[in-house]
Amino acid sequence: MTTLSPPRARTTVPPQGTRGILLALLILAALMGASVLIGWLLATLTAQVVPGAPAYLLLVFTLLSLLVLAPLTHRAFPWITNWFYLLPALVFILAFTVLPVVLTVNYAFTNYSGQNSGNPDSAARQPATLSADRRTVTLSGLEGSARDYLTCRNDTCAGATMVLYDEDASVPYRVKVASAQGNTFTLTAPAPQNVEVAQATRINKISYVGLANFQEIFGKASRALWPVFLWTVIFAFSTIVLNSLAGLILGILLYNKRLKGRNVYRTLLFLPWAIPTVISVQMWVALFNQQFGIVNKTLGLLGIVAIPWLNDPLWAKISILLVNLWLGFPYMMTATISALSTINDDLYEAAEIDGASRWQQITGITLPLLRNSFTPILLSGFAFNFNNFGIIYLLTAGGPAQEGRESTAQSTDILLSWGYNTAFVSAGGQNFALASAIALIIFFLTLAISIVNFKAAGVFEEARK
Repeated sequence: MTTLSPPRARTTVPPQGTRGILLALLILAALMGASVLIGWLLATLTAQVVPGAPAYLLLVFTLLSLLVLAPLTHRAFPWITNWFYLLPALVFILAFTVLPVVLTVNYAFTNYSGQNSGNPDSAARQPATLSADRRTVTLSGLEGSARDYLTCRNDTCAGATMVLYDEDASVPYRVKVASAQGNTFTLTAPAPQNVEVAQATRINKISYVGLANFQEIFGKASRALWPVFLWTVIFAFSTIVLNSLAGLILGILLYNKRLKGRNVYRTLLFLPWAIPTVISVQMWVALFNQQFGIVNKTLGLLGIVAIPWLNDPLWAKISILLVNLWLGFPYMMTATISALSTINDDLYEAAEIDGASRWQQITGITLPLLRNSFTPILLSGFAFNFNNFGIIYLLTAGGPAQEGRESTAQSTDILLSWGYNTAFVSAGGQNFALASAIALIIFFLTLAISIVNFKAAGVFEEARK
């Protein structure tokens, strides 16, 4: 006689080691993926039933799906409860890190721009009439072929999208085209009953263009990419050298315990870092004004001709380095003082007994012991200034203009501001696809420079120990 063994109870003990971590992440990813899929399907069905449904319903349905699926997941895997605390972190990582990266890479190979935005083309609207069976749309003012108007991939325009409007043109209605001939378009399904068609237009489609954006960037590299990249490297390297030298010298001077009033000096020198950058930079814009700025007024009293600080390409770059020095040296000074506090005073006392001068103590004790502390600070500072968009945008906005350069890549533009100008400030023709391609190039350049910096600093060798 055979007896059936009772079903084995599901364990509440999570799998151990790397396998357990990967399995938990896989289950959580599947849970979120299923929630998003269900939310998208429900939002799509709602949009078909209620055309004016708000877009945020996707988030609402996704959240509701997550609340329903989470208990079911717990019943199947009781131990997963210990990992549910990761859900918020994973959601934020996916929403604010993974998704933007995926979209940026995707857009880099498209023609996405202010013109090709996937929205109805308001400039191409044509007077339209609808047939009695609501399946045929005639454009009375159309010039040229239907294929050119809808930018169809085939002669019949099958599958293309048109947008219909009523007299007020308040709500767009998207319809699919079955075929087109002349100025007449046959729809795959009757137009909605609740719209009296008065106008029609096309969709500015987003389409894939392969490597066309990268070809455009490298095709005009001498007018944008190479000069902007060179200035970006010079700007980041010069800033970190000047700021670190100034911070190191001031930090060593102010760490001297025999200096009277050193706390007062520290507080005063710390103020540039405490004041918000927006305020500081705007102050320097006024100070560097060629006609009315106090800097040129003071130089005029000394008989020096007014300097075009922000109006000349070379002087504008010098101005950026000076202002960035003002903003950055307090951080380096504070880091130096903090690092000096970790050095044993007995070393200096022993050196002084041996007859070492103050300079010999600095070069033989202070600087070698500060190397380990300053190496990551210098590397991170270089990476930060390589993409330091704020100082460029606030002080010069990338200008002044320079002959032979692209309008989006002027004399003081760095790679990041060049991408920003391409995406948002290109005279209404925002080229988001080209800006995404620039962002990918920035990523690989930053990655390469970081690897070189880490290798030169011996970071990889330290990690192997």
